[in-house]
Amino acid sequence: MADSPVRVYQGGTLAQSILSSAPDGMLIAPAWKRVAAFVTDVVLLVLVIELLTQGQFLSTIPKYAMVIEGGRTTAFFLVNWVILFGSHYLYFKYTGRKFGRSLGQRAFRIAIVHDNGTALEIHHWGPRAFSKMMYLIPIFGWLWFGVRDFFEAQMKSAEYRTHIDKKHNTVAAVDWSLPIDTRHKLG
Repeated sequence: MADSPVRVYQGGTLAQSILSSAPDGMLIAPAWKRVAAFVTDVVLLVLVIELLTQGQFLSTIPKYAMVIEGGRTTAFFLVNWVILFGSHYLYFKYTGRKFGRSLGQRAFRIAIVHDNGTALEIHHWGPRAFSKMMYLIPIFGWLWFGVRDFFEAQMKSAEYRTHIDKKHNTVAAVDWSLPIDTRHKLG
Protein backbone atom coordinates (compact mmCIF):
# COMPACT_ATOMS: atom_id res chain seq x y z
CA MET A 1 0.00 0.00 0.00
CA ALA A 2 1.30 3.46 -0.89
CA ASP A 3 1.98 6.15 1.66
CA SER A 4 -0.91 8.41 2.47
CA PRO A 5 -0.93 11.64 0.42
CA VAL A 6 -1.70 13.52 3.63
CA ARG A 7 1.16 14.23 6.00
CA VAL A 8 0.89 15.73 9.45
CA TYR A 9 3.72 17.97 10.59
CA GLN A 10 4.27 18.69 14.25
CA GLY A 11 5.59 22.00 15.54
CA GLY A 12 2.93 24.58 14.70
CA THR A 13 3.69 27.62 12.59
CA LEU A 14 6.87 28.52 10.78
CA ALA A 15 7.74 30.99 13.53
CA GLN A 16 7.46 28.26 16.14
CA SER A 17 9.66 25.90 14.16
CA ILE A 18 12.35 28.58 13.75
CA LEU A 19 12.15 30.44 17.06
CA SER A 20 11.76 28.31 20.15
CA SER A 21 10.30 31.24 22.10
CA ALA A 22 7.59 32.12 19.53
CA PRO A 23 4.03 31.98 20.90
CA ASP A 24 1.42 29.61 19.48
CA GLY A 25 0.14 30.72 16.10
CA MET A 26 2.64 33.55 15.46
CA LEU A 27 3.40 34.01 11.76
CA ILE A 28 6.47 35.69 10.26
CA ALA A 29 5.75 38.54 7.82
CA PRO A 30 6.87 37.89 4.23
CA ALA A 31 9.92 39.79 2.97
CA TRP A 32 8.00 41.45 0.11
CA LYS A 33 5.59 43.01 2.63
CA ARG A 34 8.51 44.35 4.66
CA VAL A 35 10.02 45.98 1.56
CA ALA A 36 6.65 47.40 0.50
CA ALA A 37 6.10 48.83 3.99
CA PHE A 38 9.53 50.48 4.03
CA VAL A 39 9.03 51.97 0.56
CA THR A 40 5.61 53.24 1.65
CA ASP A 41 7.17 54.91 4.69
CA VAL A 42 9.93 56.56 2.65
CA VAL A 43 7.54 57.83 -0.03
CA LEU A 44 5.13 59.14 2.60
CA LEU A 45 7.86 60.98 4.49
CA VAL A 46 9.50 62.43 1.38
CA LEU A 47 6.10 63.66 0.15
CA VAL A 48 5.56 65.49 3.43
CA ILE A 49 9.03 67.07 3.21
CA GLU A 50 8.35 68.03 -0.43
CA LEU A 51 5.13 69.75 0.58
CA LEU A 52 6.85 71.61 3.41
CA THR A 53 9.67 72.79 1.13
CA GLN A 54 7.34 73.66 -1.77
CA GLY A 55 8.92 71.06 -4.05
CA GLN A 56 12.54 72.13 -3.53
CA PHE A 57 13.82 69.20 -1.46
CA LEU A 58 14.02 66.31 -3.93
CA SER A 59 15.55 68.41 -6.66
CA THR A 60 18.69 69.09 -4.57
CA ILE A 61 19.25 65.65 -3.01
CA PRO A 62 20.91 64.00 -6.06
CA LYS A 63 23.00 67.06 -7.09
CA TYR A 64 26.40 65.98 -5.79
CA ALA A 65 28.11 68.71 -7.83
CA MET A 66 26.86 71.17 -5.20
CA VAL A 67 29.59 69.87 -2.86
CA ILE A 68 32.32 71.05 -5.25
CA GLU A 69 30.88 74.57 -5.54
CA GLY A 70 31.71 75.29 -1.90
CA GLY A 71 30.31 77.85 0.51
CA ARG A 72 26.59 78.15 0.93
CA THR A 73 25.84 75.69 -1.84
CA THR A 74 27.78 72.93 -0.10
CA ALA A 75 26.16 73.81 3.22
CA PHE A 76 22.71 73.73 1.58
CA PHE A 77 23.42 70.31 0.10
CA LEU A 78 24.65 68.91 3.43
CA VAL A 79 21.71 70.36 5.35
CA ASN A 80 19.31 68.64 2.94
CA TRP A 81 20.99 65.30 3.61
CA VAL A 82 20.87 65.92 7.36
CA ILE A 83 17.15 66.68 7.02
CA LEU A 84 16.62 63.48 5.01
CA PHE A 85 18.41 61.24 7.52
CA GLY A 86 17.13 63.10 10.58
CA SER A 87 13.50 63.05 9.50
CA HIS A 88 13.64 59.33 8.77
CA TYR A 89 15.26 58.62 12.12
CA LEU A 90 12.64 60.65 14.00
CA TYR A 91 9.80 59.15 11.96
CA PHE A 92 10.78 55.53 12.64
CA LYS A 93 11.61 56.24 16.29
CA TYR A 94 8.41 58.04 17.19
CA THR A 95 5.95 56.03 15.09
CA GLY A 96 7.48 52.95 16.72
CA ARG A 97 7.03 54.44 20.17
CA LYS A 98 3.49 55.58 19.51
CA PHE A 99 2.09 52.73 17.39
CA GLY A 100 4.60 49.91 17.93
CA ARG A 101 5.46 50.08 14.21
CA SER A 102 5.68 52.55 11.35
CA LEU A 103 2.65 53.62 9.33
CA GLY A 104 3.78 51.51 6.36
CA GLN A 105 4.12 48.47 8.59
CA ARG A 106 0.70 49.18 10.01
CA ALA A 107 -0.78 49.37 6.51
CA PHE A 108 0.75 46.00 5.61
CA ARG A 109 -0.24 44.42 8.97
CA ILE A 110 3.35 43.90 10.14
CA ALA A 111 4.29 44.09 13.80
CA ILE A 112 7.85 44.34 15.09
CA VAL A 113 8.00 42.30 18.28
CA HIS A 114 10.45 40.43 20.49
CA ASP A 115 11.21 36.77 19.74
CA ASN A 116 8.56 35.70 22.23
CA GLY A 117 5.81 37.83 20.63
CA THR A 118 5.80 40.65 23.18
CA ALA A 119 5.75 44.29 22.12
CA LEU A 120 8.98 46.29 22.11
CA GLU A 121 9.60 48.71 24.93
CA ILE A 122 10.04 52.42 24.19
CA HIS A 123 13.84 52.38 24.58
CA HIS A 124 14.24 49.89 21.68
CA TRP A 125 12.87 52.19 18.98
CA GLY A 126 15.70 54.75 18.88
CA PRO A 127 18.52 52.24 18.19
CA ARG A 128 16.30 50.34 15.75
CA ALA A 129 15.48 53.57 13.87
CA PHE A 130 19.18 54.45 13.74
CA SER A 131 19.97 51.03 12.27
CA LYS A 132 17.45 51.62 9.48
CA MET A 133 19.47 54.64 8.31
CA MET A 134 21.82 52.31 6.40
CA TYR A 135 19.07 51.75 3.81
CA LEU A 136 19.13 55.47 2.92
CA ILE A 137 22.80 55.58 1.94
CA PRO A 138 22.80 56.43 -1.79
CA ILE A 139 23.11 53.39 -4.08
CA PHE A 140 25.12 51.29 -1.62
CA GLY A 141 22.41 51.34 1.05
CA TRP A 142 19.60 49.81 -0.91
CA LEU A 143 21.78 47.87 -3.34
CA TRP A 144 23.91 46.13 -0.71
CA PHE A 145 22.13 46.32 2.64
CA GLY A 146 18.61 46.27 1.24
CA VAL A 147 19.10 43.34 -1.12
CA ARG A 148 21.07 41.40 1.51
CA ASP A 149 18.36 41.88 4.11
CA PHE A 150 15.60 41.07 1.62
CA PHE A 151 17.14 37.68 0.91
CA GLU A 152 17.90 37.01 4.57
CA ALA A 153 14.28 37.74 5.47
CA GLN A 154 13.38 34.80 3.19
CA MET A 155 15.95 32.28 4.44
CA LYS A 156 15.25 29.67 7.09
CA SER A 157 18.95 29.57 8.01
CA ALA A 158 18.75 33.30 8.90
CA GLU A 159 15.55 32.65 10.90
CA TYR A 160 13.69 34.89 8.42
CA ARG A 161 15.31 37.93 10.02
CA THR A 162 17.28 40.88 8.71
CA HIS A 163 20.53 42.11 10.26
CA ILE A 164 18.51 44.75 12.11
CA ASP A 165 16.23 42.07 13.54
CA LYS A 166 19.16 39.98 14.71
CA LYS A 167 20.93 42.97 16.23
CA HIS A 168 17.86 44.03 18.19
CA ASN A 169 16.41 40.54 18.88
CA THR A 170 13.19 41.28 17.05
CA VAL A 171 10.93 39.53 14.57
CA ALA A 172 8.61 40.97 11.93
CA ALA A 173 5.37 39.14 12.59
CA VAL A 174 1.94 39.25 11.02
CA ASP A 175 0.01 41.41 13.50
CA TRP A 176 -3.18 39.37 13.64
CA SER A 177 -1.22 36.22 14.53
CA LEU A 178 0.17 37.68 17.76
CA PRO A 179 -1.17 37.06 21.26
CA ILE A 180 -4.11 39.27 22.22
CA ASP A 181 -2.11 41.23 24.82
CA THR A 182 0.45 42.25 22.19
CA ARG A 183 -2.24 43.19 19.66
CA HIS A 184 -3.85 45.56 22.17
CA LYS A 185 -0.51 47.30 22.76
CA LEU A 186 -0.05 47.83 19.00
CA GLY A 187 -3.38 49.61 18.70
